[in-house]
Amino acid sequence: MNGIDDPLPTGDMTIETAGQLARRVLDEVNLAVVGKREELALVLCGILAGGHVLLEDLPGLGKTLAARSFAQALGLQFTRAQFTPDLLPADLTGSFVFDQRITEFVFRKGPLFTGLLLADEINRTPPKTQAALLEAMQERQITVEGQTFALQAPFHVLATANPVEYEGTYPLPEAQLDRFLLRISFGYPTPDEEWTVLVRRMERREEAQTLRTVVDAATLRAMQFAVETVTVDEDVSRYCVALAVATRQHAHVQMGASPRGALALLLCARAHAVIAGRDYVTPEDVKAVAPSVLPHRITVKPELWLTKASGATVTTDVLASVPTPTPGGSVER
Repeated sequence: MNGIDDPLPTGDMTIETAGQLARRVLDEVNLAVVGKREELALVLCGILAGGHVLLEDLPGLGKTLAARSFAQALGLQFTRAQFTPDLLPADLTGSFVFDQRITEFVFRKGPLFTGLLLADEINRTPPKTQAALLEAMQERQITVEGQTFALQAPFHVLATANPVEYEGTYPLPEAQLDRFLLRISFGYPTPDEEWTVLVRRMERREEAQTLRTVVDAATLRAMQFAVETVTVDEDVSRYCVALAVATRQHAHVQMGASPRGALALLLCARAHAVIAGRDYVTPEDVKAVAPSVLPHRITVKPELWLTKASGATVTTDVLASVPTPTPGGSVER
């Protein structure tokens, strides 16, 4: 990893500066993950909002590469944990081991003690291990043998999952899915983008790809604090609530988005505004993040399994039906 590229002071960072740095991070990551800037921007929204992101897609579409690239560009310590059926909670949290030199038990930290954790194939490990990760994601701490250890800040989880392979997997329960701020799919690249991937691989003449470090952990924290100062009008915040409520009232839905879903919309919309260079949130920011924030928080009625009904289709319906606030307090249908 190279040295930090033009680091900035980490005191009271302006929203303009945070937006400039965010776009530089995206430019750098886009060198590794070709043609997926919108999806990468959503991943960065999740990080700037202080949350965790689930990357659910087919193998070979850049999920692991994206996680490693963000760790390099953001200057975060990176750890990868390969989730398998025999993975134990202690394999993530760490454990106490006996040190014969001092004749005492000492705590040996696990991979959760990092800046950015790649939880690879998270749905391949049993619920007990998933629960250990859940505590770290939600509480920013882990508990081992009755002792609690705080995790460093920033701490973010980018988890991957294969959406089509179910043999030997343990589907994430709704409660744990809800802890992910966004769920994102990259999808296949266009033929030209795929060709660009091949050309860049031949030009660098090696498999590994090293990106410049645009910011460091302290600067990222300052960017996250800047996101917290973004202005949100009442009409926009009520729009977030209206979207979440509409998911619960949809005819196809067994369980809609909770208040945590409305909050996630607001948090991600603020980060989206910062990346766009604005110090205020618009309804378009909410609409941009909603397809990645709401669907995994929606459970469709089981009797509709033969139809195309899904969290994504419900979100599309809700975005089309809920009136959009406009300047002056009016709504646009």
